[in-house]
Amino acid sequence: MARTAPRVHTAQADIEQLKALQLLLDAELVVELHMKDGSVLRGTVTERPAVQQFRDPVEQEGTNGQVPLDVPGEGEKLLWLDEIEYVTRLGSN
Repeated sequence: MARTAPRVHTAQADIEQLKALQLLLDAELVVELHMKDGSVLRGTVTERPAVQQFRDPVEQEGTNGQVPLDVPGEGEKLLWLDEIEYVTRLGSN
């Protein structure tokens, strides 16, 4: 496995939270993402995220996921699912 994530999750509750976020983030959906660091991003999900297996920087295997978000004026950002506090769905593009 060559994919590395800054954090991975192994607790079932954490993995279920990632999967719940995945289900909220449909392709072509306009969303407002409230991040755990307090920032808010608004844009269009370009592809439904996949919850996958990764290794963290110390080679522990676990789960995380990424969502590509097209942010107007900034281009596409690739965000880690575990950094999202909650999602506000604004409609489809």
